[in-house]
Amino acid sequence: MPTILVVDDEPRIRDVVQYALEREGFRVICAADGSDALARMESAAVDLVVLDILMPELDGLSVCRAIRKHSSVPIIFLSSRAEEIDRIMGLELGGDDYVTKPFSPRELAIRVKTVLRRMSPQSAGESAVVTHGAIEMDPSKHEVRVRGERLSLTVTEFAVLQALLERPGRVLSRAQLIDRAYDHDNHITERTMDTHIRRIRAKMRPWGVDPIETVHGLGYKAGEPGGA
Repeated sequence: MPTILVVDDEPRIRDVVQYALEREGFRVICAADGSDALARMESAAVDLVVLDILMPELDGLSVCRAIRKHSSVPIIFLSSRAEEIDRIMGLELGGDDYVTKPFSPRELAIRVKTVLRRMSPQSAGESAVVTHGAIEMDPSKHEVRVRGERLSLTVTEFAVLQALLERPGRVLSRAQLIDRAYDHDNHITERTMDTHIRRIRAKMRPWGVDPIETVHGLGYKAGEPGGA
């Protein structure tokens, strides 16, 4: 039974989300503010975080930054801000999805299940280890290693990189990558996909590796193995 941490300073929102998720069989723990959320992350094994952005004192973006220093647990942001720049900011910090208020509790539950499903071990026919130069990706363990060292990627970043490395030399449009990384209608824009690509590149930069080549006007493809 996956454990979901729901963080929101509005009791009504917490109650609605908790009820919707518990109906789907999840175990839910709640936090009323950012500090409480970080404390609960320390004391409980959490499989996914539903995180409100606009909270007093310690907001959701600050909580995300703190979590990402030591954990790649999936994060779904909740926010009353629907502008694309706010969505991109959340994803830049390591969010996996972004839901705007008001929202459908059932839709949120579906998104939680979708993100968790992407983390589940894949079947034997889909779990072969992918090697691309200095990069080794094991979908069955949801692990990526660069020059033998483990690299922490969010669920969405993992899906994007996997889509490219499993199709070496093939150009994938941003729309195709969105379809691969998000298997639900999420109104994801091409600019959002560029954000994920930028984060993957930044995380691999310390090893002098850039596995992704930009094909201007078309999309992206896996670059030459070992390319820097």
